[in-house]
Amino acid sequence: MRLLLAEDDLMLGEGIQAALKMSGYAVDWVRDGKQALLALGTEEYAACILDWSMPKLDGGEVLRQLRQRGNNLPVLVLTARDSREDKVMGLDAGADDYLTKPFDLSELQARLRALLRRTSGSGVRVLSYRGLSLDPAARRVTLNGQPVTLSSKEYALVHDLISHPSHIRSRADLEQSLYGWGEEVESNAVEVHIHHLRKKLGADLIKTVRGMGYVMGDV
Repeated sequence: MRLLLAEDDLMLGEGIQAALKMSGYAVDWVRDGKQALLALGTEEYAACILDWSMPKLDGGEVLRQLRQRGNNLPVLVLTARDSREDKVMGLDAGADDYLTKPFDLSELQARLRALLRRTSGSGVRVLSYRGLSLDPAARRVTLNGQPVTLSSKEYALVHDLISHPSHIRSRADLEQSLYGWGEEVESNAVEVHIHHLRKKLGADLIKTVRGMGYVMGDV
């Protein structure tokens, strides 16, 4: 799952990006409003974490232009402003949630997970397919009730496939979901991850559709 992080504070941005990557997200990070708008207009994201006070264009203007384009991307606003009026202004501008600085990274991730569940139209906390279960809140994967240890990229790949049941996901789709800017992607990276997952989960959970991609479920 790929996210855009728009935050001009270097230490905070590095901390958020590292924490989200460890949780299996691909994160593109920009540090001003103009870069944020450019990224939002050219890339596809599952959600945006948007600082309200940024150089060149502030978060409010970024959000206003995003909504004017008819883009309903889920947006979690980060801000040091904690008055009721500021919160109302942010939500009225089109934000989906609002988090006041300073905050705990675990709260940010919990709010992000809740936001993604709401905007996907699903209140389901645990995703399941046959004997496989994935709990995003606990970042836990089990197979027939037994825990399975996955790398961050393997977890992200399972999350992508189980979130799109019976939908064929091309290699390009999966690379887009798994890797952010600046991350080196080898030509056979997806195939290697699929190979390792089949060893851990069994050969029949993830199917190859020749010439098209991979799927979890019937097609």
